[in-house]
Amino acid sequence: MAIQVEVAAPGADCLGECPVWDERERMLWWVDSRWPAVKRLDPSSGAVMMLVLPEIVGSIAFRAGGGMLAATKSGLHLLDAASGALEAKANPEQDLPDNRFNDGRCDRAGRFWAGSMSDVNRTAVGSLYRFDADFSSTKLRNAIIVPNSLAFSPEGRRMYFADTWRNTIWCYDYDPDSGVATNERVFADTGSGRPDGSCVDTDGCLWNAEYGASRLVRYTPAGKVDCTVALPVTNPTCCCFGGEDLGTLYVTTATQRLAPEALAQQPLAGSLLALRPGVQGLAESRFAG
Repeated sequence: MAIQVEVAAPGADCLGECPVWDERERMLWWVDSRWPAVKRLDPSSGAVMMLVLPEIVGSIAFRAGGGMLAATKSGLHLLDAASGALEAKANPEQDLPDNRFNDGRCDRAGRFWAGSMSDVNRTAVGSLYRFDADFSSTKLRNAIIVPNSLAFSPEGRRMYFADTWRNTIWCYDYDPDSGVATNERVFADTGSGRPDGSCVDTDGCLWNAEYGASRLVRYTPAGKVDCTVALPVTNPTCCCFGGEDLGTLYVTTATQRLAPEALAQQPLAGSLLALRPGVQGLAESRFAG
């Protein structure tokens, strides 16, 4: 698929992740998990603001009443978007000090889903949790290596989730009233490409960033590959729709573990990329708590 890829914000993120578009303020937020930092792009000026955080951050979300949420090394926190201060709210893994939270996304009803993983080695000790508005948590599944690709269909009745190291994206039947996910099944086997972060467009198709494969893949709701978009970096990490018409697809990228010669060959690694795929996304769901 011949689509022009541009640089939205040049940079050298170690592990750029979790781009989310704030349609209220018309800003694009994302994280560099390993810096660790939260960043904000003003597309009208190109200006980037950065908040340095005290610990590794895996994902962020907006709150319906204003402010932000952050899933970090030590659990779920309220995030002060002005100072970067964190207020601890929930940590169901206090007994697992080597774990951290990674990818996270709100469902259409305002619950926050996030997966955990070991930050020491690639063992299957992570879990997938649902956080309700009162910050109580429910575990859906365990034995996860690297949780990613959390996304919800436009009507909110299907949930997507991937274990990057198992090269598999699953889908679930989802009840938006209760927040219960059932009927886990394989949605896509990504082969040699590792499924990282995802988003959904208004057609109900899933866009997935394939870490290590230099591409985005668009899957139909039936799990069939609709198209691929080649990227000028080895490690795209996540994507989201944004812009005035929600028609710009933003893509975060990573430089971690790339050898100096590889970095020299891909100067855009670590930058925030953008493209216009010809379809639109949906406004980001906000946490109800």
